[in-house]
Amino acid sequence: MSSLDQGAPLDVAAAGGIGAKRGATLALLAFAQLIISLDLNIVFVALPEIGAGLGFSGQTLQWVVSAYTVFTGGFLLFGGRAADLVGQRRVFIFALWLYALSSLLGGLAWSPGVIIAARAVQGIGAAFLFPATLSLINRLFAEGPERNRALAVWGGAGASGLTLGSLAGGFLTSAFGWPAVFYVNVALAGTAIAAAFAVIPRDPKRHEHRNFDLPGALTVTAGATLLVFTLVQGPDYGWTSPVIVASALLAALLLIVFTVIEARSDDPLVPLRLFHNRSLVASLTITFLYMATFGALPYFLTVLLQTVHGFTALETGLAFLVPSIAIATGTQLGERLATRFSTRSTLVGGMITGVAGTALMVLGASAESSYAALVPGLIISGAGQGIVWTAMWIAAASGVAHDEQGVASGMACTTLNIGNAIGMATLIAIANSHVGGLTGEALKTAIADGIQVAFWLAAAGIVVSLLAAFALPGKGKQPATG
Repeated sequence: MSSLDQGAPLDVAAAGGIGAKRGATLALLAFAQLIISLDLNIVFVALPEIGAGLGFSGQTLQWVVSAYTVFTGGFLLFGGRAADLVGQRRVFIFALWLYALSSLLGGLAWSPGVIIAARAVQGIGAAFLFPATLSLINRLFAEGPERNRALAVWGGAGASGLTLGSLAGGFLTSAFGWPAVFYVNVALAGTAIAAAFAVIPRDPKRHEHRNFDLPGALTVTAGATLLVFTLVQGPDYGWTSPVIVASALLAALLLIVFTVIEARSDDPLVPLRLFHNRSLVASLTITFLYMATFGALPYFLTVLLQTVHGFTALETGLAFLVPSIAIATGTQLGERLATRFSTRSTLVGGMITGVAGTALMVLGASAESSYAALVPGLIISGAGQGIVWTAMWIAAASGVAHDEQGVASGMACTTLNIGNAIGMATLIAIANSHVGGLTGEALKTAIADGIQVAFWLAAAGIVVSLLAAFALPGKGKQPATG
């Protein structure tokens, strides 16, 4: 049996290359990331037709999106640890089955409750699939240039999926109706399941008994789910509403209980020694700030293009080709820079590039400006985002043992998700603070002004993330593992 079959990384078959079987493995893992990214955006374009077809009220339609977000955020740590203890290949295939079956249910949905339930299960599928995919890359590809290259391919697929989701959503909804945006996932996930049995190596045999830490899993999953619910629904329900206040308090209580459980557990869900890994801790901060800043930009771009400039959904999807290509290019550049220099210097360079591009986007975000005025900023900001995306996942995996890659990935994915929820809630509240009571051109101008403020704040947040980047070890230094 080869070392790949035992779950250990192999040496590169040839200088600068990846063996044929592992090339197929990487292609499948990138394809899985494409499915996750595609699913984030593909439903947005179909929302009006879903609402009309199933009889949603204006207040409940948002749950088609929120159910996915809330349950993804709540189950990420659970999914990451399951990958470590149950097996990364097993969890990868299980998550794809969740995607396929929940997507089928979504396409067949006959009421609002059914489609919301389907989206919630899709979210749980994403929470298991994302860390399983990432931890498989970190286990099967040796730390250093080989893993950097694999993460760049994986990241590029994710960037492509965001744009393809918008384009596919518009095309499928127009041609076949809203159920098609769910049925396409059945075909994609089914293809990935079949391929997984052929190209993903079996999970290595475990020679020691490991407990799952059920109390820790239950408390952190419930606490994280309530926290994400609070952050996502707070702006709509009102931050002082009884539901939001109760959710926030209960989330805080459950997460405190979880911390106590982990400190006393002999086999914790999240080993506290992982926090001795300087590279991992810095990456958790960076993933949080990345999605609180860069991650909020697509929302404001969509509002700018559709509400202010009057773009159709399809025109907006086409407009996103420019930043998506820039991000995908940046992911490849990030791998080369991290291999040649260091993860820290790559992150610093990517963040500075992202700050410059995001600030430049302000010039093209006025009510009177054109899309062409946005393009230079979109390209520069996108390249910076891609560089940081690859480098921050390299940092998250550095110095982490193979049997803890799942939970480390889950931790980083959780901070990513929570960062997006907090960043979006904060920037949207500030951007919309002065639009009340306005109509017509005055409203469009106020919206554009708010978007410019959001871009400036995002750029400032990226500057703050530089502090976390400087906490990383330099080239040639290994992160502390405790």
